[in-house]
Amino acid sequence: MTIRRDNGVSDGGDGRGDERDDHGGAPAVCPGVFPGGAELFRLDPAVAHLNHGSFGAVPVPVAEARGRLISEADADPDAFFLAAPERLAAARRRIAGHLAADPEGIALVSNATEAANLALDALGLGPDDEVLVTDHGYGTVTDAAARRARVTTVELDPGLPDEAAVAERVLAALTPRTKVALLDQISSPTARIIAGPTLLTALRARGITTVVDGAHAPGALDRPLAGDPDLWFGNLHKWAYAPPGSAVLAVAAPLRDRVPAPVPSWEHEHGFPRALEYRATTDYTGLLAAPEGLDLIAALGAAKVRAHNAALVGHGTEAIAGRLPGVRPLPYDPALPIRSLRLPRHLARTRDEAAALREHIAARLGCRILVWPWRDGGGIRLSAQIYNRPEEYERLADGLRDLLGPELGG
Repeated sequence: MTIRRDNGVSDGGDGRGDERDDHGGAPAVCPGVFPGGAELFRLDPAVAHLNHGSFGAVPVPVAEARGRLISEADADPDAFFLAAPERLAAARRRIAGHLAADPEGIALVSNATEAANLALDALGLGPDDEVLVTDHGYGTVTDAAARRARVTTVELDPGLPDEAAVAERVLAALTPRTKVALLDQISSPTARIIAGPTLLTALRARGITTVVDGAHAPGALDRPLAGDPDLWFGNLHKWAYAPPGSAVLAVAAPLRDRVPAPVPSWEHEHGFPRALEYRATTDYTGLLAAPEGLDLIAALGAAKVRAHNAALVGHGTEAIAGRLPGVRPLPYDPALPIRSLRLPRHLARTRDEAAALREHIAARLGCRILVWPWRDGGGIRLSAQIYNRPEEYERLADGLRDLLGPELGG
């Protein structure tokens, strides 16, 4: 095990991945096209949008619902804003139903990073408190912890074979000073399950407060709050078809009174969750339209959407791995709509290198993907959504072979 403390020094290990050529599972079967999927979105057909996991995309019915809300606010601002607290509460109840959550135990917020800061503030951390994170964590969330407490970073080789191996490393990194574990539910770069129910149960048994970054969970997982974390947050604008600026913060009952409102308002006296949701004359239309996205997924068949997306991203992963020598799929959860592949050691080692490669791929191939940096060679992450087609992944695979072939030895 390799543990990096808050001073950035490694306590052993060389930080090298041990990716397996056998990345798990049988070859993906091409799932075909989701009926009517592409017609539900207004995406540019000239671009292969294979990065839904970063920013999502708003379906037409949800965008239209939000448009009606904007028109309503423009037509009678007094009526709209005076009714906003009750309408937000109604939207929250609808969202809670889809997430199998307590409607009084969640609050509607703007994004996962804001929710992370609110969650950490609720814990009253001090400079001597230790927060355990992993090197797969989202940068702004990890930085939020580092501003409040001492951070210990567990280095998880991207090629760890399964969720059990990840949990073993996390638990081995706990120290007597560890107060909080701040963990991704689904890691952003490597598309791995980290904070699964088994690990959360083990942390609870050790008296560790759990804060879970579930940015990718709503819409992608059947029960995103499984494992009962103390604090959990997730974006609705990714896999839940909501407009941007839509997220949820879930808080266990003993901690709800400790979550600060980001902007104290006329709803402040009501406490959690209303005090967090109402911010005077801000734009509430995205949050009010957010339940429409989850309703749409339910109407399409949530299990059907998830199964299609998982199969399609599996097909895309196999297409790339089959054409590019040296590009290896990382171990994955076959139910997820995102997967990552590891690039050779000389590619995407820094944020600048990863960004340059991402934009090169977009400019040359007309494909949008995530390229993530890693100290000994980064990777690419694929997403799949019902608007995608199998041939878009074939196009990416063929293009990457032509674009990167000389650097990969192929």
